Amino acid sequence: MASQSDPMAENLFSVAGHIACVTGASSGLGRFVATALAQAGASVIGVARRADALKEWQHPLGDKAGYICHDLMEGDGIAAAADKVSAVFGPPDIVVHAAGVNTRESADNVTAKGWEDTIWLNLTVPFFLSQQFVPAMKAQKWGRIINFASLQTVRAFPNGIAYGASKGGIGQVTRAMAEAWSGDGINANAIAPGFFPTELTAPVFNDAGQAARNASQTCIGRNGQLEDIKGPVLFLASKASAYVTGHVLMVDGGFTAK
Repeated sequence: MASQSDPMAENLFSVAGHIACVTGASSGLGRFVATALAQAGASVIGVARRADALKEWQHPLGDKAGYICHDLMEGDGIAAAADKVSAVFGPPDIVVHAAGVNTRESADNVTAKGWEDTIWLNLTVPFFLSQQFVPAMKAQKWGRIINFASLQTVRAFPNGIAYGASKGGIGQVTRAMAEAWSGDGINANAIAPGFFPTELTAPVFNDAGQAARNASQTCIGRNGQLEDIKGPVLFLASKASAYVTGHVLMVDGGFTAK
């Protein structure tokens, strides 16, 4: 006998009626997350630098999606980006920070620019862009902030000192955001993906031996697939996570469990 779906369970993970902002929406996990939120009922604004890639992402989603082209690396552009985002559908009450950079410089060769750019985009932007949207979230007593952490939030990897510092910081800023804003109905959490095939991780997946070694270090025995991120995002973006805040959710197939 076929099982029937439970409408209450489906509604629990619905984001219908909400407005989501996703940075890094032109590619990789950011693009996948932006699509998943739109398909789950949210009105989604994608933020990235590449107009052609954003257009390609937005087109099949129709009026459920909009986008702004904005370079978040611009030091004085966070408030401007927030204004542009809010002008599309209104102020977002779900904010996903998927934009990121990894210079992959060794500790001996880290440059000041590489360090500053990494900390800026991976750590500074998620806090200050969220801060721009908090007043509107407080007014409606509901909000969801989802940061992107990393395996390097808790582990040290070769050629990852700047990236690891930024992602270690994301773990703490997520907890600090939760402490500051959850009393106003704004839950802040982070997703820490394992190895997923994206533009950012292309150097890893282009090395078949390294990719296989990474897969063997998980409990599940494989690297991540984009579809694996959908459930965790919808959980943290919806009322299903009403009593979850300040948490870093490892979506890594058990990589950090071994």
